[in-house]
Amino acid sequence: MIATNRIKAIIGTGITGLSVARFLAQQKLAFVLLDTRLSPPNLEKIKSEFPNVQLELGELRSDTLFNCDEIILSPGVAAETPAIAAAKAQGIPVIGDIELFVRYAKAPIVAITGSNAKSTVTTLVGEMAKTAGIKVAVGGNLGTPALELLADDIELYVMELSSFQLETVSKLNAKVATILNISADHLDRYTDMRAYILAKLRVYFGAEHIVVNRNDVLTHPPLAANAKPIYFGGKADFGSFGLIEDEGKTYLAKNLKPLLDAKELKISGKHNVDNALAALALGDAAGIPVDAMIETLKEFRGLHHRCEYVATKSGVDFYNDSKGTNIGATVAAIAGLSRPPAQLIVIAGGEGKGQDFKELNPTLEKNPCHLVLIGRDAQLIADAVKGHAQCSFANSMQDAVQTAYELAKSGDAVLLSPACASFDMFKNYEDRGEQFCAQVLALQDKTGRGL
Repeated sequence: MIATNRIKAIIGTGITGLSVARFLAQQKLAFVLLDTRLSPPNLEKIKSEFPNVQLELGELRSDTLFNCDEIILSPGVAAETPAIAAAKAQGIPVIGDIELFVRYAKAPIVAITGSNAKSTVTTLVGEMAKTAGIKVAVGGNLGTPALELLADDIELYVMELSSFQLETVSKLNAKVATILNISADHLDRYTDMRAYILAKLRVYFGAEHIVVNRNDVLTHPPLAANAKPIYFGGKADFGSFGLIEDEGKTYLAKNLKPLLDAKELKISGKHNVDNALAALALGDAAGIPVDAMIETLKEFRGLHHRCEYVATKSGVDFYNDSKGTNIGATVAAIAGLSRPPAQLIVIAGGEGKGQDFKELNPTLEKNPCHLVLIGRDAQLIADAVKGHAQCSFANSMQDAVQTAYELAKSGDAVLLSPACASFDMFKNYEDRGEQFCAQVLALQDKTGRGL
């Protein structure tokens, strides 16, 4: 980094902003801290750790930003904020923690983004590397902030990246990068889907290898991309990771070589077969031995709040997919867990983030469901799916679980997959999922219902 007498501005004092402040302090680089909120998170921690650092709260001041040589933006803050846009117009670089991370990371990076499943695939690739004995660091948008992962002994970084983080990346230069899938999300922040997709596509900038979802054209790189795509999903063929049928069995395969019987996967649902194929493609491009990857796939049971099996009550299976905070996630969960002629009852609803819930209808036509709706946008969802699914309403998670249980019979399944954010009724998606699990476990088995 070029030496300068000027200072850097960190905007946002949440988890990411705090990690940036600690990193810059370790590098002995001067900085100021700003937050648009008057009572932001980590305020006391900031004051305690950085008592001599200038801290400004409330409306961003242009004069402060104009006196900085670089602005480091937290993912939750939009670059279009007037004061930030004005500073950018003056030629002051606006970056994020990921751009800063890339400057200092010495090991190859596996970069993973997508509207859905990125946490599952990131964790899975990290576990594959561990099984192979590779010194790996896993984080980014998932778990540990990127800058806290930096260490000289790390051999591989596996990073989950959000569209917000990618907005401020100029060139990621990943060893291997992927967009797992794209569906409508964060349209309360982006002007349209095009802007959202363009943010995601930045993950490919400078990548040595690109892993692409064969069945999702929106994930395909621009024609000008230098790296030749490696495809996953669908039927296997040369240069891809897909499925092959042999003597009545379905195998995960590289090219046309069978690697693993799909029934040996511990994670359930068709969508998780695609997740496994994506992880295989990423791991292979990153140099992880295939034996270690197969061993991991046989043991990996998935993540909490992501199509997680909770319990069976009177023959009714309950699944927690509280992390399903957008339509694409819920579509994948429904398609993955639907098992006609048994009925799937889906608890959905919350804060819709500007999504068009009519996008649920093609999936509901193929996979008939009964929706139990909660939260702020419950009626909006009901209006959108009218004629495509039956709907009931509930006022609380307890009420929703009880209603779903009463609708179900032995052999059916109940899925919490809200297609919405949680903050209208819950602290976060984890809180929503925990409340669902608690209510399921509290249900009493009933005589005559599959005991």
